Amino acid sequence: MCRNITTLRGLEPPATDEEIHAAAEQFVRKVTGVQRSASAASREPCEQATDEIAEVVTRLLGELPARRQPPKTVPPLRREEVQARIAARQAAREEHERLHELGIAHTH
Repeated sequence: MCRNITTLRGLEPPATDEEIHAAAEQFVRKVTGVQRSASAASREPCEQATDEIAEVVTRLLGELPARRQPPKTVPPLRREEVQARIAARQAAREEHERLHELGIAHTH
């Protein structure tokens, strides 16, 4: 199993749609070797597969009995340092888009 995919069953509060989708995306990237920066021809089938896997996992988590003990690790999206990294990346992306809109020279 991929080390980066966290156990979602038994979390309190239960796994969010975002956490399930992130795990599905990580699984698809692992088995295909296709990264986010891939061409549209590769990216579109991977996005569809990710959505389908997320639906299956959501249904599976709903059908399984409750765990006796919670998972040993906290999903990355629940960790403060990961949330801060995501927020910083989003802020940088928004700033970059703003520079493009204003026509200000910048580096990539």
